[in-house]
Amino acid sequence: MSVVRTQGNCVAIRALSHQSSIPRCPHGSASSSDDATSGTPTWIGKGLTCVCFKRKGSYERICINLTPLQEERLKRLKHRMKIYFDASRPDHQEALRALWSATYPDRELHGLISDQWKEMGWQGRDPSTDFRGAGFISLENLLFFAKTFSISFQRLLKKQGGKRSAWEYPFAVAGVNITFMIMQMLDLDATKPRTFVRSVFLQMLSENEWAFDLLYCVAFVVMDKQWLEKNATYMEFNDVLKSTRAQVERELLMDDVLRIEDMPSYALLS
Repeated sequence: MSVVRTQGNCVAIRALSHQSSIPRCPHGSASSSDDATSGTPTWIGKGLTCVCFKRKGSYERICINLTPLQEERLKRLKHRMKIYFDASRPDHQEALRALWSATYPDRELHGLISDQWKEMGWQGRDPSTDFRGAGFISLENLLFFAKTFSISFQRLLKKQGGKRSAWEYPFAVAGVNITFMIMQMLDLDATKPRTFVRSVFLQMLSENEWAFDLLYCVAFVVMDKQWLEKNATYMEFNDVLKSTRAQVERELLMDDVLRIEDMPSYALLS
């Protein structure tokens, strides 16, 4: 058994050997019926979330009791995730201009609707039409990446390094897809947590309020690395995105990964 996170009243237990007896949650007892399957939760206690997963005859368990700090940061992050991009809002317009300035600091933007946006990898002249899937937070993620890791951002934008395919992924649209992928992976809107990945991330969120944005940057460089390793073309983008998610999940669940900065792939960021 490997206990990997302890904070406040939260204990995450990652794995149990086949020889181990089934442990009891310190706040209650979970059902161990044959009906329990991987990904099926059992909920115990008022204000406490306990999830029991059955895998190959052994049990993995997460017990979560969010701290006030985690609850507040999770609330703010979930609020960010629900904001749609609104081209009529001055602050959203300003964020779009800020993204252009961070991406092309020496070039003047001719307008929020312009052929210039296609150079960044938007599908058309109006980038606002590409935010439908992930909302305003996907723009915030791109802007965070551009300002925090400018060298890596520019390298991916300009497709520098490695042998590139003739049909490359569109940079900006890929970024929106990565935001959406992380939102699905973390399942933060679920009333009851169903995965270890979400629980581990909540611990990271208590360490750094920008954990989501940092994870986005890591996922982007992982995606580009896998793209090159697979010698992928545009039509294979979804397959690369799936393998990116799998790698990010594996790294988040490593025993010695306590922060986003501890993930092996974080080293890919400059």
